[in-house]
Amino acid sequence: MKLGHGQLGRRILLSVSSALLALSFAPTASAQDAGGEEKKDVSASEDAAKKEEDKWFAVINADVYPGTGGHFRDGTILAKNGKIEQIGVEVDLPEGTTVLDAGGLRVYPGLVAYASSGLFGASSSDFADTVNTFSPNLVMALGNGITTAGQSGAALKLKRGEIEGVLMKEKATTLLNFSAQNPQGRRSLLEKFDASARYLRDYRAWEEQKKSDKDAKEPSKKDSDATIVQVLRGDVRARFQADDREELLGVARLAQKYGFRPVIEGCREGWTVAEELGRAGAYAVVTPRDRTDKSEELVAAGGTSIENAAILRRHGVQVAIVPSSKGVDLGGIAGRDILALTVEAGFGVRGGLTNEAALEAITVVPARLLGVEHRVGTIEVGKDCDLLVCDGDLMHYETFVQQAVVDGKVVYEKNKELFYAHIRPNIDSVLAPETRVDKGQEGAAKPAEGEAKDKEEKKDEKGPDQGDKKDDKKD
Repeated sequence: MKLGHGQLGRRILLSVSSALLALSFAPTASAQDAGGEEKKDVSASEDAAKKEEDKWFAVINADVYPGTGGHFRDGTILAKNGKIEQIGVEVDLPEGTTVLDAGGLRVYPGLVAYASSGLFGASSSDFADTVNTFSPNLVMALGNGITTAGQSGAALKLKRGEIEGVLMKEKATTLLNFSAQNPQGRRSLLEKFDASARYLRDYRAWEEQKKSDKDAKEPSKKDSDATIVQVLRGDVRARFQADDREELLGVARLAQKYGFRPVIEGCREGWTVAEELGRAGAYAVVTPRDRTDKSEELVAAGGTSIENAAILRRHGVQVAIVPSSKGVDLGGIAGRDILALTVEAGFGVRGGLTNEAALEAITVVPARLLGVEHRVGTIEVGKDCDLLVCDGDLMHYETFVQQAVVDGKVVYEKNKELFYAHIRPNIDSVLAPETRVDKGQEGAAKPAEGEAKDKEEKKDEKGPDQGDKKDDKKD
């Protein structure tokens, strides 16, 4: 078929227009290349910025006691931006890692003081605005291994010189009065538990009902108590102050009836009803050195026992240990205030606790009570890098914390502080100064060749008999 001149012209015009339209929407090769290069440049700059922001910290050559059972030697703990990234014997260290050589020393998780006062110089109503992170009491607490402390029900981290991140959790427990000395208050609390439990049952039934009936009416909160509802839901823990046998049994039976796990502070006669407390899933906050004589009017067992913590533990009660004073008391009896947390735990060991259980009683168990066990209390991947570098067994009264690390930063060093630097200042296992892994030195960090040579020369200066004398002393 032949086309006329008019038809042919229109066909050519249409073809040219289509071609131009396609070209207008199709990016040129140069534009594509430029866009690809631009994307690559942006992603490369973002990666570079991210690497610059990342802060790596490592403790190497340490005997690591993670608080989860057992220990291992010559370990490395690597942290990224304050969180533990890797734990092991052979760990590659990224470029720019700040390294702490803890050769010959022990590393433990930072201690958690369940309750304290006067460490922060802060108001209980507004920690964010009143906390004093330069308080000398805070420095002394770090020097004795405390890196997290409870105050007025809140969990606070001992971050020296920093405000951000000090408040970890505002409220984890609520105090309830169930004392036998106050029968009216006891009856009132029972009524609140009844009404709150009934409301929760009705609320859960309503949640199921509204799936099929959109017009179902939500139950009234009129008779329920908001705090008790939080306890029954597990949002906060109910805390009681109870010591004698009858009060402890009352708390245990209340908890079993309404299905919550109580925290019992004091618990002096807990060993006499340990089985009942274990069935209730109770937590006990005890002071192993407490002394109260048994009432001679009673036939049943009573009074305090140094075996209290061990007996409670054997019956399934989780035990946290606290000293008799929550503050820093430099004028009172030595070893009875917050700075003697490990000494108090040592008395628990004397009463039958294992070393592992005693360590848990001043680390992970109080962390659970404060609601921060997912962050502190043990040395595990993903948790905050809160560590203690010690020159011996943490429970031994002669052991000193050489360095305390909070969120991957060294916040305390014994030899550089006023309080304890004069006591055994020239110990054999002094920490090496901080170093950094330079480019081309990635991998497991080791002492520099010069340092190793100096150590060998010092060893030779001591003479061949020094090592034998040390071994004889151990024997």
